[in-house]
Amino acid sequence: MTSAERVKTLLNKDIPDQMGLYEHWWGETLRDHWPDQGYPKDEKPDVYFDYDIVGCGGWINSTPFMDVEDVVEETDRWKVTKNGRGATLKHWKGRSGTPEHIGFEVTSPEVWKKYREPLLELSTDRIGNVDDARKALADARDRGKFAVMGNLFVWELMRCTIGEENFLPALLTDPDWIHDFCQVHLDFYIKHYELLFREAGLPDGFFIYEDFGFSNGLYCSPKTLGELVMPYEKAFVSFLKDYGLPVLMHSCGDIRKAVPLMIDAGFDCLQPMEAKAGNDVLEFARIYGNQISYMGNINIVPLSTNDPAAVRAEIEPKVKELNRLRIPYFFHSDHSIPPNVSFETYKLALQIFQENSRYE
Repeated sequence: MTSAERVKTLLNKDIPDQMGLYEHWWGETLRDHWPDQGYPKDEKPDVYFDYDIVGCGGWINSTPFMDVEDVVEETDRWKVTKNGRGATLKHWKGRSGTPEHIGFEVTSPEVWKKYREPLLELSTDRIGNVDDARKALADARDRGKFAVMGNLFVWELMRCTIGEENFLPALLTDPDWIHDFCQVHLDFYIKHYELLFREAGLPDGFFIYEDFGFSNGLYCSPKTLGELVMPYEKAFVSFLKDYGLPVLMHSCGDIRKAVPLMIDAGFDCLQPMEAKAGNDVLEFARIYGNQISYMGNINIVPLSTNDPAAVRAEIEPKVKELNRLRIPYFFHSDHSIPPNVSFETYKLALQIFQENSRYE
């Protein structure tokens, strides 16, 4: 069974020969730390570790005013910029992480009118380099890998355009604005992905990135999420499935109360099930079974100790029980691999997984 066949089977909520394998990274792990520990510098991790899934771009630019980034302040450690969404953000230099939110211009429906206008028209400039996407898809297929594209969607776009302090109250005080924001972006995505798929070709699947949770719960009630946001998630998933694409949901934080909504919206896989926020893949598996497939939940905290016993204690019981339950599962951290996880530790983690990954 090829990697692509294995992933398709898992995303169809069936059981293939063995569990799947994929990962995400903090950039500095591979760039600044692991080369000194024996990792081949500039080697692609999906090639080196033989992952089943390969990212192939497809990141449509949904910034209303593209190519706008005005520097507000800069030091040798960080930079503050105001971007084409009207958001002022503080980014670390040379370090990964969520930027600090300094301020947002889009604080009302009236201001939003200015920013929604550029999103109403189809623009080939927004789909990136079609030749690169076409080549990435072809390379993945030549290697027998499962090719994915992906993007942020409406919840993340509200966070980076309106900001939590503005859009979270608006969920209750101005739902019409939220509906308009979501509808504009849904329509925008559909027409631009129709263009990209036509010009570059279809991937095998699609990742939607939406962080619905804080560390201790959802940003809003499941009822509010279900009424104001999930109809648009469901509509975009339906659009992608019309092309035959399975859809994976990336959502950090404590998303336990949102899982039924994700299943109802048609998502095929839940990732990364952040263990640090209280998610437990075994709990999900026992509640939801094979209604959805699962990727992740390997707690990065014990891996960061670089203690082989702690690493084995985190991985082995989960993988063995998922195997026993015959749950469609992909090995993945509960977010991304940080630089304090050593190269040797990560190789050990993969070894422990592979010892237990073949379905019985």
